[in-house]
Amino acid sequence: MPFIERILFPVDFSPACVATAAYVKRAASLLRAKVTLLHVVDLTRFDAMQQAVRIPRECEQDHIDGGRDHLNAFLSAEFPSAHAARLVAVGEPAAQIAQAARDGGFGLIIMPTHAGIFRKFLLGSTTAKVLDAADCPVLTGRHSETIAPRPLDHREWLCAVGLGEDAARVLRFAAEGAAATHSRLCILHTLQPESAAREAIEQSIAALQRSLGTPASVSITAGPPKQALLDAALHADADVLIIGRAGPTSAYGRMRDLTYSVIRDSPCPVLSV
Repeated sequence: MPFIERILFPVDFSPACVATAAYVKRAASLLRAKVTLLHVVDLTRFDAMQQAVRIPRECEQDHIDGGRDHLNAFLSAEFPSAHAARLVAVGEPAAQIAQAARDGGFGLIIMPTHAGIFRKFLLGSTTAKVLDAADCPVLTGRHSETIAPRPLDHREWLCAVGLGEDAARVLRFAAEGAAATHSRLCILHTLQPESAAREAIEQSIAALQRSLGTPASVSITAGPPKQALLDAALHADADVLIIGRAGPTSAYGRMRDLTYSVIRDSPCPVLSV
């Protein structure tokens, strides 16, 4: 069975989505996966005056039909309709994206984040909500409009792991993905002031790798976690940085501030699992 068979690409017709298309095509080629484009029509965002003077049902249907027509024409050269399905949903975008991924059995969501200079410290964007709500991995990044994806033959994956109970899940996913795409995987661990000695951590990571059968190289650094991740991704010239998200029962949800902060500033796309 393929590592990931289906990729969901939510689009809002923005320049960021157009730029992200190249990353979606790269991922689909590496994974040999099928792509589905999804557009969510949020009826609450349309002109209230127009809805007040027209029959609500007719007005809503016009918006849905318009969204479907726009979607059918969007990125038609990059994703021909014969090879890439297109879906239209209605409702709150993040909730609909997460639900579509669950209902459709998608293994990966790829989408940009629109956080700008005035919103970069907020967690209110659709992408941030999807990161919190989605059950499957999410690949996203803020720089799709200013940088291009790596060539297909450049396959450097960096996976950040801690020593908690979630480490095995994150590393297993990274190792399976690297094997499926013939990528080189490096494990990154950041020492904290209260951490055990480096030798003990090296032994713990070695034991984790033995249990999973992963042959990845290991880099252990010291310093603030976020900066260590960003520096390592830049130094490794990584084409993807893999990080774990908190479980759905966490008091913070799946998404923590560090996750969004890393995505916001990472020099490469971030795959959160």
